[in-house]
Amino acid sequence: KMGNAESNAYRNHLSRFIPEEQSDIDGVFDTLSGSSGSAGAKNDKATKKTVTLAALQASLSLLFFWLQAYAREPLPEQMTVRLYNGMKSIGLTGKSSGLSEQIVKEQFVIFMSNLLKGNAEEKITIIMRMISKAEGPVKGKQIQEFTEDLIMSVVHVLSYRKELKGWNLENTRDYASGVKALASQLLSELKLADGTKPVGPELMEMNFDQSVIEDWVYRVPQISIFLSAVIRQGLHVLHSLPDQTKDILNLVPSCKGMKSQRLVSLFDIPSIIYINSHLPAELQHKWQLLFSSRLHGESFSQLCGHIVKKGPCIMILKDLDGHIFGGFASQSWEVKPQFQGDNRCFLFSVFPSLAVYTYTGYNDHYMYLNHGQQTMPNGLGMGGQHGYFGLWIDSDYGKGHSKAKPRCTTYNSPQLSAKEDFTLDVMEVWAVGDLPESAGTKGKKSILDVDPEAQAFLEMAGKSRHSEGLREPLDEDE
Repeated sequence: KMGNAESNAYRNHLSRFIPEEQSDIDGVFDTLSGSSGSAGAKNDKATKKTVTLAALQASLSLLFFWLQAYAREPLPEQMTVRLYNGMKSIGLTGKSSGLSEQIVKEQFVIFMSNLLKGNAEEKITIIMRMISKAEGPVKGKQIQEFTEDLIMSVVHVLSYRKELKGWNLENTRDYASGVKALASQLLSELKLADGTKPVGPELMEMNFDQSVIEDWVYRVPQISIFLSAVIRQGLHVLHSLPDQTKDILNLVPSCKGMKSQRLVSLFDIPSIIYINSHLPAELQHKWQLLFSSRLHGESFSQLCGHIVKKGPCIMILKDLDGHIFGGFASQSWEVKPQFQGDNRCFLFSVFPSLAVYTYTGYNDHYMYLNHGQQTMPNGLGMGGQHGYFGLWIDSDYGKGHSKAKPRCTTYNSPQLSAKEDFTLDVMEVWAVGDLPESAGTKGKKSILDVDPEAQAFLEMAGKSRHSEGLREPLDEDE
């Protein structure tokens, strides 16, 4: 039972947690305070125990050392310091805040309550102290450093806890550039009171007050979700209780089809997290590799054979100048001379910048796939119009274009490739969500997969396929 010594605020914050959660938080605090050596005598109240920064750092590395005797720290040091500063910023009843170097249980519980259960207004004071120890406005550069630390910590702790669901740092692009790209994308949402969005050097040197940061945290859900992931996985608290991790459940989708391929995806972990968050909710739980030019060869027929009728999917490609970009197809690709898809489709850029471009309502030219016809363009396109697609891969595999003067009419995307007409270097296509039943029961090889043109002609002639069942079984990973 709570004694009278604790404040009403403490009791209110504690009541946000169900008994199992309270027990979990008690256990973590006891571990942290026990290792600090600053706990009082055994009969002292738990609230008298304290946590120092050194204890927090030491405990983070000791807490679950038995998982991997040689493991790295669960969280980078700079994020541990930011968490500590956030806890220390919480004022206690009748005491001047920030003077003590030690964290008492009341501060720890309020910190957990505000960041894991609170709204933007409740989170903001703590986040401001995590951005800067000093009170008052913060510079754009400080917000950028905090955001980069936050994203890096999410990747780090998910990797450490083996929560990347089949992805790893070896089968994806180096995440350092992805961290910077995602931080820049999130910072681009900072909006001043008059509605303007500062950019570039102006943003870095500008001062932002608490109300602007609060508005940003309210409008950019990734900040709260990333903080939740860092706290739950970093401190190993509330990480396994049912219904307490919905916000981070599909933070990273499970990865299928890469296990034995020794491929390195064009995606990095931050871009996977960001692109996945823009997919319809029912598709965010799984990505499955359907096609890789490195694996299946540089052939438009092979591309069609691996992606047709496989449900919604994401394609990503790199041009010879190093730009990485792609699109989300909300419906199964079909070979036909008409536009297809719906307004859930989007185009995106991964490098040199990370961004998603959604439909404008101007037209319905979402998706187009045609092959082997003389009267219509042959290739794969998304957005714009024939000859002026936002993204186009020619059936003469290896050539493509991204035309946007100044923007793609369907998606409002700029030119995604380095040059308007580009040469394709690498391409991947990923099915997202569960494969359609017709695709899920198939194996990998059919005589018609070898010649997708024959398949396309059959479909245009209205003939159905009768060899769907004559296939090799799928590998378990695929």
